[in-house]
Amino acid sequence: MLILRSSFRIPSRGRFFQIIGIGVVVGLHWVTFFKSVHLSTASFGVLCLSTTTLHVSWIEPLVMKRPFSWVEVGLSLLVVLGIYFVSHNFHGDQLTALYFGLFSALLAAIFSVYNAKFVRDTPAAVISLYEMGGATIAIAGMIAFSGNLNANLFIMSGEDFFWLTILGTVCTSFAFLMIVIVTKKLGAFTVSLSINLEPVYTLILGILILNENQVLNQRFYIGAVLIVGVVFLNAFIKPSYKSNKTVQDSDKS
Repeated sequence: MLILRSSFRIPSRGRFFQIIGIGVVVGLHWVTFFKSVHLSTASFGVLCLSTTTLHVSWIEPLVMKRPFSWVEVGLSLLVVLGIYFVSHNFHGDQLTALYFGLFSALLAAIFSVYNAKFVRDTPAAVISLYEMGGATIAIAGMIAFSGNLNANLFIMSGEDFFWLTILGTVCTSFAFLMIVIVTKKLGAFTVSLSINLEPVYTLILGILILNENQVLNQRFYIGAVLIVGVVFLNAFIKPSYKSNKTVQDSDKS
């Protein structure tokens, strides 16, 4: 933003505190997501995020003041069915990981919908900047409260520093900014549903890097295929649904 000489201004003080507040939600989302991954696998943590669409389907109409869509609810329930295949008969740490993952998905839905609202009057880069600031404050506060905020936290190898830099800039800040920009064009539901393609990438990387194929069973892959299939189903159903709705609205008028 400094290089591009972008403005750091926010339309109002109220909007500033709203964006910082959603930044705190983003921070909590990260913590609960990583906790889910820690207790289970990266693939499972990402699949739990697929339930974000279910929450967006009821949160977005409330926040954005738009009609409720049964099509979105139906697609979201198919995602939940996929999660059922993945998590059936879970217990112990796996069950705890499920709870953390599902709560993380709820938080993701909240900040996705509110970002779609904020981006109407605030530049995406400004939203990302202040939300990242809010998330940083929230996470630092949690670490300090747990008594783990000390010099040892910053001791790491050169390789760790390199990968954390890549993850923080390219995979987090840049990706977050792009999501906010795209949300303005496509809406929170379609964006969150499209993000469900993450399980595909995660499954592949999890197998190649973490050997997660050794701990994933057939039910997991059935659920993953179902969830990813909903993403493509949405691409076919949503445009025709909107077209029919537009025609119906025109006939009524």
